[in-house]
Amino acid sequence: MATEQVQGAGTRMNWEKVFGGSPLGVIVRLALISIAVGIVMKALGIDLSNFFHRINVLLRNIYDLGLSAFDWLFEFLLLGALVVIPIWIIARLVGSARRSGGSSNE
Repeated sequence: MATEQVQGAGTRMNWEKVFGGSPLGVIVRLALISIAVGIVMKALGIDLSNFFHRINVLLRNIYDLGLSAFDWLFEFLLLGALVVIPIWIIARLVGSARRSGGSSNE
C-alpha cells in the first residue's frame, strides 16, 4: 500500500500526501502550468525585467485609491497611545498593588 502513517520521528514522510499525487507528476504539471502562465504574461507585456516594477505601481495605485486615509487614522492612534498606554500601565500597577496590599491586612 502506498500510504504510510506518521507515527513517530523515525517514520518516513509520505511525499504523495505532501504533493497531492506523485511528486514527479506534480512537478511536471506545475512546470507546464508555469509555462502557460508565462506565455500569457508575456503576451500582456509583463516580463521579468518589469514584473516587480508593475507590482510596485499596482500597490501604489491601490494606496492612492483610499488607503491613504489610514495615514491620519494611524497618526491619531499613535498620538492617543502616547497618553492611554502609560495611564493603563499605571492603573494596572496600582490595581495590582492594592490587591496584594489589601490581602495582607486581612
